[in-house]
Amino acid sequence: MWFCCIVIVIPYVACVDKMALQRLTTLRALMASQPTALSAYIVPTADPHSSEYIADIDARRSWLTGFTGSAGTAVVTNDKALVWTDGRYYTQFEKEVDLNLWTLMKQSLPDTPSIEKWLSSNLAAGSVVGYDPHIISREEKTPLQLALKKSKIQLLAISKNLVDVARVELKNPPPERPHNDIIFLPTNYTGKTAGKKIEELREKMTEKRASALIITALDEIAYTLNLRGSDIPYNPVFFSYLVITPAKVKLFWHDGKIPETISKSMDEEGVQIEGLPYDRVVPILENMAKELSESGDGEHDIWLSSEASEAIHRAAGGEDVLQKPLTLMSEVSPVALMKLVKNNIEMEGFRQCHIRDGTAVVRFFKWLHDEIASGTNVTELEADAKLLEFRRDEKDFMGPSFDTIPGAGENGAIIHYSPSKDGPQRIIRGTDMFLLDSGGQYRDGTTDITRTRHMGEPSAEQISAFTRVLKGQISLGSALFPKGVKGNVLDTLARKALWDVGLDYAHGTGHGVGHFLNVHEGPSGISWRPYPHDPGLKPGQILSNEPGYYKVGEYGIRHEDLVEIIDVNKNSTHPRASNLLGNYDGRGVLGFSTLTMVPHHVKCIDLQLLDDFELSYLNGYHARVLNILGPILKQRGLLEDYKWLAKECQPMKRQ
Repeated sequence: MWFCCIVIVIPYVACVDKMALQRLTTLRALMASQPTALSAYIVPTADPHSSEYIADIDARRSWLTGFTGSAGTAVVTNDKALVWTDGRYYTQFEKEVDLNLWTLMKQSLPDTPSIEKWLSSNLAAGSVVGYDPHIISREEKTPLQLALKKSKIQLLAISKNLVDVARVELKNPPPERPHNDIIFLPTNYTGKTAGKKIEELREKMTEKRASALIITALDEIAYTLNLRGSDIPYNPVFFSYLVITPAKVKLFWHDGKIPETISKSMDEEGVQIEGLPYDRVVPILENMAKELSESGDGEHDIWLSSEASEAIHRAAGGEDVLQKPLTLMSEVSPVALMKLVKNNIEMEGFRQCHIRDGTAVVRFFKWLHDEIASGTNVTELEADAKLLEFRRDEKDFMGPSFDTIPGAGENGAIIHYSPSKDGPQRIIRGTDMFLLDSGGQYRDGTTDITRTRHMGEPSAEQISAFTRVLKGQISLGSALFPKGVKGNVLDTLARKALWDVGLDYAHGTGHGVGHFLNVHEGPSGISWRPYPHDPGLKPGQILSNEPGYYKVGEYGIRHEDLVEIIDVNKNSTHPRASNLLGNYDGRGVLGFSTLTMVPHHVKCIDLQLLDDFELSYLNGYHARVLNILGPILKQRGLLEDYKWLAKECQPMKRQ
């Protein structure tokens, strides 16, 4: 599943045009009524923690525009309303949004201007552009401000979000920020105590001479403290901020009262935690800056992620309360780099949860094929519910890792599709190519898998596209590369078989995955665009491998595995290891080992398009799936499921 919140619902709402106009009109009136009237206002898809996935309270762009895709930025001027988003969402945007009011800016296309270029070209000198500093990072704000300044346009922070104000005026206020219960994850899952993690972070702080480390990303806080929550759907995180100093650990959460069970678990892991109210983070950080400035014991530097909000940056440095603000070290978070490489316990958890998840998905596909073949009507939503039922049978399952994409036929071509629970339901037909992108959260890991299967007889065109996407996945999955190479270097490997015939896909090829955390994890990934903070690939990282092809209005194809990065030498079991002649002049050789345990649909593969290596690779993968899952299915008495799997994993031979 490629970089998406996967909360995409095709609306079934009456009078949507009237409501959309009313919301836009109200926002424009608020822009004009500011002490300094605004010529434009920016509405990103963001929360105070730069989360990719957001809670309902932060879904401002969705409320304003009607566009529910997980990525995009709206810009509203006195007479224009535009949304910048990428190729994953073009089709969805046109289905959901009133195109008489809103203009789609296709940011994947080379001739589409960036937001700053569009504003600079379309606003007069002296204009003022407003933004909410709590939901735009300093990393985003700084280049925007510099670009606008060149055109004599001011970028102005508006502390109260104008979309929230508009919602209140229209008697549709945003919901409360959730603060659900949090749970402790012991070391038999995490492999390292919270105390040890904080000790390592303090060592890094000493090296940096930092007086405090401010952690704002929700998954980083959950990872550091070995805690999990449920404040954002599908993501086991909780709204909070974490401040680590040489002597204290301060958690800004809810009302500041840490549950006794959590405090006890923290004590046992060597952490004495001080609870503070979530909503008080800005004034408390400002007070900390003042105290450090007045301490008289030299200069003090504050370390925080460049992805932290502009408001947190200003508070941490005391920029609004000190004549000489503290020095900020704004760069990639040390926690992001720490959790990127999984320890041995975490990695083994990933392997084991993929075996259990594969068991559930195999059972589901056997069930689905049986139902369709018998003439039973199964809707996309019913398929989703049945898959969840199978996953719930597995040990340590905690819930889906994202909103399942069960795309039948033409819906499979909507890259981030999710069926509406209202209105007519799409039945999965025997003539459909069916794309299923789904995943599970387990206490010992996170899964994300896509398999595409035809419910009847695929066409020659579909077989060709299916095989070319599979060739790309095999090419990337079997690649060898130097240690430290960045992920974008590998992207072309997954596209070449499609590029050879003029085809492509409008999303990246791979993303990182958290350990019982966010299914999308930075700072590494595989895409045609470089990841700005990618430190280079290392053993112990988890990535997805997911090329695709989408014929709009007809069908979609995606093959997705999760893979672990491994060291490779000439004696390794990697399928290309025996051909090694060197180790990149001492840099070291890396490769991938596939974690996902579900066979591909052999009926959709053109063996004539596969070379001998690809055929051997695929047969080897299927044999491994059968050898691992087969005994489990037999032991559990699931003999019909075993027979189905054995048939799907039979070796393929050329005619």
